[in-house]
Amino acid sequence: MRIRMIAAMPEGATRNGEPWPGRGEEADVPAADGAHLVAAGVAEEVTAEAPRRRKTAKEVTGGADGGSP
Repeated sequence: MRIRMIAAMPEGATRNGEPWPGRGEEADVPAADGAHLVAAGVAEEVTAEAPRRRKTAKEVTGGADGGSP
C-alpha cells in the first residue's frame, strides 16, 4: 500500500531500522501497516488520482451574479 504521511513522526523514530518518511512524503508499506496508519490519522492512502486542489477564498468569492466583485 502506498501512503503519504500527513503527520510528522517524532525525531529519531524508525520503522524496521529506517527513518520514517517526512510529512508529505510517500512510502510503500504492507497493507495492514498502511491501514493502521490511515486509521490513526497519521497517513493517507495514495491513489492513482492526483489530490484534488481546494479553491482559495479569492476563487470562491465573487459578485452577486458570480462575476467580478
